[in-house]
Amino acid sequence: MLRQFIGFQDHGPEEAAIGKSLESLTDTMFHLWHRVRDGTLSRAQFQKLMKLLRVHVVARLQEGTSCSSGLVAGRCREILTLEPALWTFVALEGVEPTNNFAERILRQGVLWRKGSFGTDSPRGSRFVDRILTVVTTLRLQKRNVLDYMTTACEAALHGTTPPSLLPA
Repeated sequence: MLRQFIGFQDHGPEEAAIGKSLESLTDTMFHLWHRVRDGTLSRAQFQKLMKLLRVHVVARLQEGTSCSSGLVAGRCREILTLEPALWTFVALEGVEPTNNFAERILRQGVLWRKGSFGTDSPRGSRFVDRILTVVTTLRLQKRNVLDYMTTACEAALHGTTPPSLLPA
């Protein structure tokens, strides 16, 4: 979102003001988030402060819906439709305010696709989706991928139940 708010500033004075305000509010949110992570701000205090910050963010986005730039106004409307989801990290401990973790996890698949030029069929795509999901899941669980795949293939050959991907 921060990139979007900075981008608002390229569309005129009204949009620049809203963009700068949203950028500042985002900076404040990350400052508070980092304080929670390093233990200098309690989660309860953080949640109280985020309620106040949320009111300001929503107000700026609502202002943005009436901007003369159709692009900025449309983007503000779009963000407002998703607005409750933007605050999930405040309510649920363990949820990050960014998608950096997900992007890092997906990176291996993206690099594979670019290097191999993808697949030639829906079945091939489905296989790649599934195998990358299995490999990523096992790595996150710190389980041995080769051991799991060997056991899964043996189970398929013998008609027995394959091993679970769910953590023990």
